[in-house]
Amino acid sequence: MSNKLITAKDVAELRARTGAGMMDCKTALQEADGDMEKATEILRKKGIARADKRSDRSASQGMIVIETAPGGKDAAMIELNCETDFVAKNEDFIALAKDLARHALAKAPVGVHPGSAIEGQAFRGATVGEAVKEVSGKTGEAMSLKRVARFTQPAGMVASYLHFTGQVGVLIDLEGPASEALTAVSRDLGLHIASMDPMAVDESGIDPEVVARERRIAEEQVASEGKPENIRGKIVDGKVKKFVAERTLLGQPFVKDDKKPVGEIIRDAGKAAGGAVTVRSFARFKVGEG
Repeated sequence: MSNKLITAKDVAELRARTGAGMMDCKTALQEADGDMEKATEILRKKGIARADKRSDRSASQGMIVIETAPGGKDAAMIELNCETDFVAKNEDFIALAKDLARHALAKAPVGVHPGSAIEGQAFRGATVGEAVKEVSGKTGEAMSLKRVARFTQPAGMVASYLHFTGQVGVLIDLEGPASEALTAVSRDLGLHIASMDPMAVDESGIDPEVVARERRIAEEQVASEGKPENIRGKIVDGKVKKFVAERTLLGQPFVKDDKKPVGEIIRDAGKAAGGAVTVRSFARFKVGEG
């Protein structure tokens, strides 16, 4: 048993992440010596926790802002955080977030990065980091530029989706011939990614350790179920394949037609566009996650 004190807050967080019962969560945390990730895996192996998704562990408030260049070949997205929803609606906070998105479009490196990647850049007569601190001082709340993403795609478009609440945003690096079909599928993909939260475009984008962890969990589940040795391997492979399909964009059932995987929707768009359509990468920000 663990020597670490397991608090009610720890138990509540694990329960929120896994959906398991309070006592199961407490026991798993004790067994894992308070390590949240290990405790989650313990519950998964016992079959009493739902499939792992990115957790909503942060209580941060704030907003997502997206800025797109004319022509749609370049776009940037930022997440600016504060402590309360009240400050997230403050005029100074909103103006700062919009200015940061415009700055990211012009200066941020391509890809998805922590906000620290641009904190030292010149901005508003000072630096990005100093400007955030200045507004933080005015509001009296801690504030941080959490994440920034920027994509550029000369052979297609950078599509975007922003939920009307400003709490979820998506950028998609989409390669393909300019057409109504490309524009239409970009809108559908933005909605799908915002709703279904895939981990990567396909299996190659998932951390190998994540896949290895799922395999370990599946092996222990199958062993505990007493399945015959000669069929365990196939059952485990099937469980891992199912996990990959559920957590990757191309394998997920399309949010507007769950009888088709997203990969098929993209192929159909390519046929309509007169050339292959390919999702090179995407970024999904939700306030308080990540």
